[in-house]
Amino acid sequence: MKTSKWLGILALACAMPLQAQTTEPAQGISSTPQDDLYCGQRKLGTWFYCERPKAPEPEQSATPAMSAAQRLAMIREKLDEMKARAILEPTEENITAYVRFQREQLDRASTFSDQWQRSIWQNPELDYTLQRPVSTLGKRAWLDARKADQDAALRNLSRRYGIFYFYAQNCGACEVFGPILKALADQSGFQVVAVSMDGGPNRSFPNYVVDVGQHQKMGLTSRATPALVLYDTQARRPIPIGTGILSADEITERIFTLTHTKVGSDF
Repeated sequence: MKTSKWLGILALACAMPLQAQTTEPAQGISSTPQDDLYCGQRKLGTWFYCERPKAPEPEQSATPAMSAAQRLAMIREKLDEMKARAILEPTEENITAYVRFQREQLDRASTFSDQWQRSIWQNPELDYTLQRPVSTLGKRAWLDARKADQDAALRNLSRRYGIFYFYAQNCGACEVFGPILKALADQSGFQVVAVSMDGGPNRSFPNYVVDVGQHQKMGLTSRATPALVLYDTQARRPIPIGTGILSADEITERIFTLTHTKVGSDF
Protein backbone atom coordinates (compact mmCIF):
# COMPACT_ATOMS: atom_id res chain seq x y z
CA MET A 1 0.00 0.00 0.00
CA LYS A 2 2.78 2.43 0.85
CA THR A 3 4.60 1.54 -2.34
CA SER A 4 1.55 2.47 -4.41
CA LYS A 5 1.33 5.83 -2.67
CA TRP A 6 4.96 6.77 -3.46
CA LEU A 7 4.58 5.69 -7.08
CA GLY A 8 1.64 8.04 -7.44
CA ILE A 9 3.60 11.04 -6.05
CA LEU A 10 6.52 10.25 -8.37
CA ALA A 11 4.20 10.15 -11.40
CA LEU A 12 2.67 13.48 -10.43
CA ALA A 13 6.13 15.11 -10.15
CA CYS A 14 7.17 13.83 -13.59
CA ALA A 15 4.01 15.24 -15.12
CA MET A 16 4.84 18.87 -14.00
CA PRO A 17 5.73 21.39 -16.82
CA LEU A 18 9.39 21.48 -17.72
CA GLN A 19 9.79 25.30 -17.33
CA ALA A 20 8.61 25.09 -13.75
CA GLN A 21 11.40 22.73 -12.87
CA THR A 22 14.28 24.48 -14.64
CA THR A 23 15.87 27.80 -13.81
CA GLU A 24 17.69 29.80 -16.46
CA PRO A 25 21.05 31.29 -15.59
CA ALA A 26 20.82 34.88 -14.38
CA GLN A 27 20.62 37.39 -17.22
CA GLY A 28 23.89 39.01 -18.03
CA ILE A 29 25.91 36.16 -16.48
CA SER A 30 28.48 34.72 -18.78
CA SER A 31 28.67 30.97 -18.64
CA THR A 32 31.41 28.47 -19.23
CA PRO A 33 31.19 24.70 -19.99
CA GLN A 34 31.82 24.02 -16.31
CA ASP A 35 28.97 26.37 -15.35
CA ASP A 36 26.60 24.63 -17.76
CA LEU A 37 27.53 21.24 -16.41
CA TYR A 38 27.33 22.14 -12.75
CA CYS A 39 24.73 24.90 -12.59
CA GLY A 40 22.67 24.49 -15.77
CA GLN A 41 22.24 20.74 -16.11
CA ARG A 42 21.81 20.20 -12.40
CA LYS A 43 19.24 23.04 -12.33
CA LEU A 44 20.74 24.73 -9.28
CA GLY A 45 19.31 28.09 -10.19
CA THR A 46 20.96 31.35 -9.20
CA TRP A 47 23.40 30.82 -6.35
CA PHE A 48 26.56 32.64 -5.39
CA TYR A 49 28.69 29.87 -6.87
CA CYS A 50 26.81 30.00 -10.17
CA GLU A 51 26.88 33.80 -10.65
CA ARG A 52 29.60 35.53 -12.60
CA PRO A 53 30.20 39.27 -12.07
CA LYS A 54 29.66 41.42 -15.12
CA ALA A 55 32.81 42.67 -16.81
CA PRO A 56 33.28 46.38 -16.16
CA GLU A 57 32.42 48.51 -19.15
CA PRO A 58 35.40 50.41 -20.59
CA GLU A 59 35.45 53.99 -19.43
CA GLN A 60 34.86 56.47 -22.20
CA SER A 61 37.59 59.10 -22.40
CA ALA A 62 36.15 62.46 -21.43
CA THR A 63 36.58 65.20 -23.98
CA PRO A 64 38.85 67.86 -22.47
CA ALA A 65 37.14 71.19 -21.97
CA MET A 66 38.26 73.98 -24.26
CA SER A 67 40.21 76.83 -22.78
CA ALA A 68 38.93 80.39 -22.90
CA ALA A 69 41.53 81.25 -25.53
CA GLN A 70 40.35 78.37 -27.74
CA ARG A 71 36.72 79.44 -27.37
CA LEU A 72 37.60 83.01 -28.32
CA ALA A 73 39.56 81.78 -31.33
CA MET A 74 36.55 79.75 -32.46
CA ILE A 75 34.32 82.83 -32.19
CA ARG A 76 36.74 84.85 -34.31
CA GLU A 77 36.96 82.05 -36.86
CA LYS A 78 33.19 81.73 -37.04
CA LEU A 79 32.76 85.48 -37.41
CA ASP A 80 35.30 85.59 -40.25
CA GLU A 81 33.61 82.65 -41.98
CA MET A 82 30.14 84.20 -41.71
CA LYS A 83 31.46 87.53 -42.98
CA ALA A 84 33.15 85.87 -45.95
CA ARG A 85 29.97 83.92 -46.76
CA ALA A 86 27.88 87.09 -46.55
CA ILE A 87 30.26 88.88 -48.94
CA LEU A 88 30.57 86.05 -51.44
CA GLU A 89 26.92 85.00 -51.18
CA PRO A 90 25.05 88.17 -50.16
CA THR A 91 21.68 86.58 -49.57
CA GLU A 92 19.31 87.96 -46.97
CA GLU A 93 19.78 84.86 -44.87
CA ASN A 94 23.60 85.06 -44.87
CA ILE A 95 23.73 88.78 -44.18
CA THR A 96 21.15 88.57 -41.41
CA ALA A 97 23.02 85.69 -39.75
CA TYR A 98 26.31 87.59 -39.91
CA VAL A 99 24.85 90.83 -38.53
CA ARG A 100 23.16 89.01 -35.67
CA PHE A 101 26.31 87.10 -34.72
CA GLN A 102 28.38 90.26 -34.98
CA ARG A 103 25.87 92.06 -32.75
CA GLU A 104 26.29 89.32 -30.14
CA GLN A 105 30.04 89.83 -30.11
CA LEU A 106 29.67 93.62 -29.89
CA ASP A 107 27.39 93.15 -26.88
CA ARG A 108 29.98 90.84 -25.35
CA ALA A 109 32.72 93.45 -25.89
CA SER A 110 30.50 96.19 -24.43
CA THR A 111 29.89 94.10 -21.32
CA PHE A 112 33.62 93.51 -20.94
CA SER A 113 34.37 97.21 -21.32
CA ASP A 114 31.71 98.16 -18.79
CA GLN A 115 32.93 95.63 -16.24
CA TRP A 116 36.53 96.76 -16.84
CA GLN A 117 35.58 100.36 -15.99
CA ARG A 118 33.67 99.30 -12.87
CA SER A 119 36.64 97.24 -11.68
CA ILE A 120 39.00 100.19 -12.15
CA TRP A 121 36.70 102.49 -10.18
CA GLN A 122 36.46 100.04 -7.30
CA ASN A 123 40.17 99.14 -7.21
CA PRO A 124 42.24 102.36 -7.12
CA GLU A 125 45.52 100.47 -7.27
CA LEU A 126 44.61 99.46 -10.85
CA ASP A 127 43.72 103.00 -11.97
CA TYR A 128 46.66 104.37 -13.97
CA THR A 129 44.97 107.76 -14.36
CA LEU A 130 45.78 108.42 -10.71
CA GLN A 131 49.44 108.51 -11.79
CA ARG A 132 48.90 110.23 -15.14
CA PRO A 133 45.48 111.99 -15.20
CA VAL A 134 43.66 112.22 -18.51
CA SER A 135 40.90 114.64 -17.55
CA THR A 136 41.50 118.31 -18.39
CA LEU A 137 41.44 119.49 -14.78
CA GLY A 138 43.49 116.60 -13.42
CA LYS A 139 46.06 116.81 -16.21
CA ARG A 140 46.53 120.55 -15.70
CA ALA A 141 47.13 120.06 -11.97
CA TRP A 142 49.53 117.18 -12.67
CA LEU A 143 51.52 119.20 -15.22
CA ASP A 144 51.81 122.16 -12.86
CA ALA A 145 53.08 119.95 -10.05
CA ARG A 146 55.53 118.18 -12.36
CA LYS A 147 56.84 121.50 -13.71
CA ALA A 148 57.54 122.68 -10.17
CA ASP A 149 59.36 119.41 -9.42
CA GLN A 150 61.41 119.75 -12.61
CA ASP A 151 62.44 123.34 -11.89
CA ALA A 152 63.53 122.41 -8.37
CA ALA A 153 65.38 119.35 -9.64
CA LEU A 154 67.22 121.28 -12.36
CA ARG A 155 68.54 123.82 -9.88
CA ASN A 156 70.00 120.99 -7.82
CA LEU A 157 71.23 119.03 -10.84
CA SER A 158 73.26 121.99 -12.11
CA ARG A 159 75.63 121.50 -9.18
CA ARG A 160 76.51 117.98 -10.30
CA TYR A 161 75.82 117.83 -14.03
CA GLY A 162 77.06 119.78 -17.01
CA ILE A 163 75.92 119.84 -20.65
CA PHE A 164 78.02 119.20 -23.74
CA TYR A 165 76.56 120.94 -26.79
CA PHE A 166 77.86 119.68 -30.13
CA TYR A 167 77.21 122.00 -33.07
CA ALA A 168 78.55 122.99 -36.48
CA GLN A 169 78.93 126.49 -37.91
CA ASN A 170 77.19 125.57 -41.17
CA CYS A 171 74.24 123.92 -39.32
CA GLY A 172 71.04 125.95 -39.71
CA ALA A 173 69.31 124.05 -36.92
CA CYS A 174 72.17 124.96 -34.59
CA GLU A 175 71.53 128.67 -35.24
CA VAL A 176 67.96 128.20 -34.04
CA PHE A 177 68.79 125.90 -31.15
CA GLY A 178 71.73 127.84 -29.68
CA PRO A 179 69.65 130.70 -28.15
CA ILE A 180 67.15 128.21 -26.68
CA LEU A 181 69.88 126.30 -24.89
CA LYS A 182 71.53 129.53 -23.74
CA ALA A 183 68.31 130.79 -22.14
CA LEU A 184 67.74 127.45 -20.36
CA ALA A 185 71.33 127.40 -19.06
CA ASP A 186 71.03 130.94 -17.69
CA GLN A 187 67.75 130.09 -15.95
CA SER A 188 68.76 126.73 -14.43
CA GLY A 189 72.44 127.37 -13.81
CA PHE A 190 73.78 124.58 -16.00
CA GLN A 191 77.30 125.00 -17.33
CA VAL A 192 77.36 124.39 -21.08
CA VAL A 193 80.47 123.34 -23.00
CA ALA A 194 79.92 124.14 -26.69
CA VAL A 195 81.96 121.84 -28.94
CA SER A 196 82.43 122.80 -32.60
CA MET A 197 82.42 119.83 -34.95
CA ASP A 198 83.83 121.84 -37.88
CA GLY A 199 85.96 124.38 -36.00
CA GLY A 200 83.58 127.31 -36.55
CA PRO A 201 82.47 129.76 -33.83
CA ASN A 202 79.10 129.97 -32.07
CA ARG A 203 77.15 133.15 -31.44
CA SER A 204 75.38 131.96 -28.31
CA PHE A 205 78.49 130.37 -26.79
CA PRO A 206 81.55 132.37 -27.77
CA ASN A 207 83.78 130.34 -25.44
CA TYR A 208 83.50 127.25 -27.60
CA VAL A 209 86.06 124.47 -28.03
CA VAL A 210 86.91 122.41 -31.11
CA ASP A 211 86.21 118.69 -31.09
CA VAL A 212 89.39 116.71 -30.41
CA GLY A 213 87.71 113.49 -29.32
CA GLN A 214 85.01 114.73 -26.96
CA HIS A 215 82.30 113.59 -29.35
CA GLN A 216 83.54 110.00 -29.29
CA LYS A 217 84.12 109.99 -25.52
CA MET A 218 80.51 111.02 -24.96
CA GLY A 219 79.37 107.81 -26.67
CA LEU A 220 77.81 109.51 -29.71
CA THR A 221 77.90 107.47 -32.90
CA SER A 222 76.25 109.97 -35.24
CA ARG A 223 77.81 113.29 -36.22
CA ALA A 224 74.37 114.88 -36.59
CA THR A 225 74.02 118.32 -34.97
CA PRO A 226 72.86 119.86 -32.75
CA ALA A 227 73.39 117.17 -30.11
CA LEU A 228 73.18 117.38 -26.32
CA VAL A 229 74.87 115.19 -23.71
CA LEU A 230 74.33 115.49 -19.95
CA TYR A 231 77.56 114.73 -18.07
CA ASP A 232 77.67 113.45 -14.48
CA THR A 233 80.79 115.00 -12.94
CA GLN A 234 80.69 112.68 -9.92
CA ALA A 235 80.16 109.37 -11.70
CA ARG A 236 82.12 110.51 -14.78
CA ARG A 237 79.28 109.24 -16.92
CA PRO A 238 77.77 110.78 -20.08
CA ILE A 239 74.01 110.66 -20.58
CA PRO A 240 72.91 111.50 -24.16
CA ILE A 241 69.81 113.73 -24.15
CA GLY A 242 68.90 114.00 -27.79
CA THR A 243 69.68 115.28 -31.28
CA GLY A 244 68.00 118.02 -33.27
CA ILE A 245 66.09 121.13 -32.27
CA LEU A 246 64.53 120.73 -28.83
CA SER A 247 62.39 123.19 -26.92
CA ALA A 248 63.34 124.28 -23.40
CA ASP A 249 60.50 122.19 -21.99
CA GLU A 250 61.66 119.13 -23.90
CA ILE A 251 65.20 119.50 -22.61
CA THR A 252 63.94 119.93 -19.05
CA GLU A 253 61.62 116.93 -19.36
CA ARG A 254 64.37 114.68 -20.71
CA ILE A 255 66.91 115.69 -18.09
CA PHE A 256 64.35 115.14 -15.30
CA THR A 257 63.25 111.77 -16.71
CA LEU A 258 66.79 110.46 -17.22
CA THR A 259 67.93 111.44 -13.73
CA HIS A 260 64.83 111.21 -11.48
CA THR A 261 62.57 108.44 -12.76
CA LYS A 262 62.89 104.67 -13.06
CA VAL A 263 62.46 102.96 -16.39
CA GLY A 264 58.79 102.09 -16.94
CA SER A 265 57.48 104.09 -13.98
CA ASP A 266 56.50 107.23 -15.88
CA PHE A 267 54.43 105.75 -18.71
